[in-house]
Amino acid sequence: MDVKCRGIAMTLLFFLGFSAIFPLCFSDVNLPSLTHKLLPLISKNRIGSSVVFPVQGNVYPLGYYSVSLNIGNPPKAYDLDVDSGSDLTWVQCNAPCKGCTKPPSQQYRPNKNLVPCGDQLCGGVQSSPSHHCQSPNDQCDYEVEYADHGSSMGVLVRDVIPLRLTNGSVLGPRLAFGCGYDQTYSGPTSPPSAGVLGLGNGKSGLLSQLTSMGLIRNVVGHCLSGRGGGFLFFGDHLVPSSGVSWTPILPGSSVKHYVSGPADLLFNAKPTSVKGLQVIFDSGSSYTYFNSNAYQAILNTIVGDLKGKQLSGATTDHSLPVCWKGTKPFKSLRDVANLFKPLTLSFTRTKNVQLQLPPSSYLILTKYGNVCLGILNGSGAGLGNLNIIGDISLQDKMVIYDNEKRQIGWTPANCDRHPK
Repeated sequence: MDVKCRGIAMTLLFFLGFSAIFPLCFSDVNLPSLTHKLLPLISKNRIGSSVVFPVQGNVYPLGYYSVSLNIGNPPKAYDLDVDSGSDLTWVQCNAPCKGCTKPPSQQYRPNKNLVPCGDQLCGGVQSSPSHHCQSPNDQCDYEVEYADHGSSMGVLVRDVIPLRLTNGSVLGPRLAFGCGYDQTYSGPTSPPSAGVLGLGNGKSGLLSQLTSMGLIRNVVGHCLSGRGGGFLFFGDHLVPSSGVSWTPILPGSSVKHYVSGPADLLFNAKPTSVKGLQVIFDSGSSYTYFNSNAYQAILNTIVGDLKGKQLSGATTDHSLPVCWKGTKPFKSLRDVANLFKPLTLSFTRTKNVQLQLPPSSYLILTKYGNVCLGILNGSGAGLGNLNIIGDISLQDKMVIYDNEKRQIGWTPANCDRHPK
């Protein structure tokens, strides 16, 4: 069973000095030079505009959403997992590597563009003030570990990432990201993507770097379609002027995590015993996770409500831990819409702010024609008491992370219609 919860990064980047592990110093590699003709950096009317990326993927059966990010000059496209639970963006590196899923022709090839350890950006991602550079010119190494115990290790590099704004401007900023040469994955198969696009608000994030350059507002959002695909945006141009439910990002939250709450869980608009949850909005997790007590209460409530209905346990379907079958295979989730009740997360510090979770936001239809519960036991998955709102519950909504106003918003949306 491959249950993906890559999203949340559990450790900060830090200077490691992996020269023994990574003896090949990039700066000494004889690689062809990049052309020096960079794309123009046009900042006129940039504030109030956005960068839009088409999104590919789905919750099931793929288990991830990704975007294609152009890097370098001339640009080369890399498919990256969309992850609001971490801030570092990294791509697989053309170097002696472990856990690399892409052939060398599809890996990033550095060219004397390492971020030095003395760089302000490298200093901003140290895990402890006690870490220091033996030499300011040493390479800035990183290691990031995710909640599902996957990880990436590598070096920071800086390169051109061409971006076109919705107002027509073209940007060619040089941004820092990770060049990963040692990856580990938690599932039985490694993801087909070439890396991770971190959407968190840490200093190493692409959005934070663009904001610090004055090129765009510190706002990021996504719209994931339940039919697959969708779009992602940097900036505030696409944020609706009304109709958005907003809840504050909790003070003291990690800059890499979008945490809100407390929230109470309702079942069919009625209170349950699940109250006071702090939740993390995480596009890097395919499914939604609750701590063991909350999960068991939700499961008991759903199962109790199904008594007397024409459903039985699909014990031979291992797509997810809890699955049901009908008298004949289901063809779509619409076939069971009248059998399952809606869930609601009610955020108690903000009046009338609720995240509606209809059955399509917590169920999947498997290839066997069964339905499975897309809410999982986070404690059993090694997440402790964390509660994670994953892709399955974020589908068909525009979700906005406003780092300037420190708030998270959402509104129902047609995510199949890509803005230009």
